[in-house]
Amino acid sequence: MLEPGNNDELPPIPGKRYFTIGEVSELCAVKPHVLRYWEQEFPQLKPVKRRGNRRYYQRQDVIVIRQIRSLLYGEGFTIGGARHRLTGEEAKTDISQSQQIVRQLRMELEEILKILRR
Repeated sequence: MLEPGNNDELPPIPGKRYFTIGEVSELCAVKPHVLRYWEQEFPQLKPVKRRGNRRYYQRQDVIVIRQIRSLLYGEGFTIGGARHRLTGEEAKTDISQSQQIVRQLRMELEEILKILRR
């Protein structure tokens, strides 16, 4: 689902626990109002809401948003089609999602190794 051609231009996901809507907007190249709309349309998106209804997304949310973006903008799915595709894929392991997580962890570990070698 996260084909390299669709998400190469997106920055790597930092190793943080929570992300603000502005940070997710930059990480996924999607405007904040689109993210709020997608929350209504995709049950998989459930950011933590804290004081003042501020949204805090977790790494898994960012990955799901990138998948939605890929389906809608890259593969031309409709909202309903993307929702159906994501719901059907919840049951099985998404290999490309796992590959992205492994790639991200590897990059973070390489950065740590560079720091330790100094």
